[in-house]
Amino acid sequence: MGRGKVEMRRIENKISRQVTFAKRRNGLLKKAYELSLLCDAEVALIIFSGRGRLFEFSSSSCMYKTLERYHTCNYNSLEATPTTENEINYQEYLKLKTRVEYLQSSQRNILGEELGPLSMKELDQIENQIDVSLKNIRSRKNKVLLDELFDLKTKEQELQDQNKDLRKKLQDTTNVGENALHMSWQDGGKSSSSGHAVEPYPELLRQPEQDSSMQIGYHPAYMDQLNNEDMASQRLNLGSSTGWI
Repeated sequence: MGRGKVEMRRIENKISRQVTFAKRRNGLLKKAYELSLLCDAEVALIIFSGRGRLFEFSSSSCMYKTLERYHTCNYNSLEATPTTENEINYQEYLKLKTRVEYLQSSQRNILGEELGPLSMKELDQIENQIDVSLKNIRSRKNKVLLDELFDLKTKEQELQDQNKDLRKKLQDTTNVGENALHMSWQDGGKSSSSGHAVEPYPELLRQPEQDSSMQIGYHPAYMDQLNNEDMASQRLNLGSSTGWI
């Protein structure tokens, strides 16, 4: 029993419409592939779903090349008519639009989206492109890490050199102080051996000047008077003892 004739009008049932779209889309993509393979034809197929999703097929390695060929052939047929500035601008607009659509589709494919219509060859190309991108990213990352490591080692060497310089200056200062102290003591020992002692720090060992007003005890004149009286009494005692004898 054959299939009945399908009425060509919009399917109202949403689920049935989506199922029919998926089946006929796959069939159309299959027919385009068979046509390109059997007849050695360059085929490009672009489908937009009701939700705006893009489905495409290209027998060549790049959809953009087929579209460029289409635009070239299309505009070559119109060379007989004089071109105006608006037509040239429109031609540039179409080229840029085609390029943007191709880049957007490639970006979605790289992100792992809308891979259903792609052939094995196109999937291999996307895989190779991702591998090359990963290698470039890793190479750049390693280079940045090596540069940072080299900078850190350079800074470390500079700090070590500064530390050595500071230690050397500190050691030189300590040696100068010790040599000066040693020389001062040697000069003091030589002077004492020659009978003229040189005090290393005369300011610390200098005696304060005597001030008569600051002396403690009897006055010197009074002390002399007492000494004279003692001597006189001793003489009298000696004279009396001699007369008695």
